[in-house]
Amino acid sequence: MALLQVFLTRLNQSDSSKIPAGWAYVLPTEAQWEYACRAGTTTAYSWGDSISSANANYNRNISSTQDVGQYSPNAWGFFDMHGNVWEWVADWYGSYGSNAVTDPTGPASSSNRVLRGGSWLNVGTILRSALRYGITP
Repeated sequence: MALLQVFLTRLNQSDSSKIPAGWAYVLPTEAQWEYACRAGTTTAYSWGDSISSANANYNRNISSTQDVGQYSPNAWGFFDMHGNVWEWVADWYGSYGSNAVTDPTGPASSSNRVLRGGSWLNVGTILRSALRYGITP
């Protein structure tokens, strides 16, 4: 995670003249990631409720990661939100509260960060839009 933050800092420095004032490259929050992944859907995956090797790189069907864009994008044009590689988000891992919340923020601290999306190694159910995983950075 520290290397990723170093990368983002360097990217912001090198592209400072190319991005609008006050903007920066950052990891999305967990809520932002899921919103972008779902692309307006309420199904298990952005394309529906079932998964096949035509939808994503998962379950070792290709035996390695692949360049982004080998599968169709979701309705908002985002590629590979499901499978291929796990994606870090900015939030610390913690339990969800019991009340409905719009654009929630994660806990202020934890020993784990959140990963989303699943990878080429995982079975299809792990790639669901709502699945979250906590791991030590």
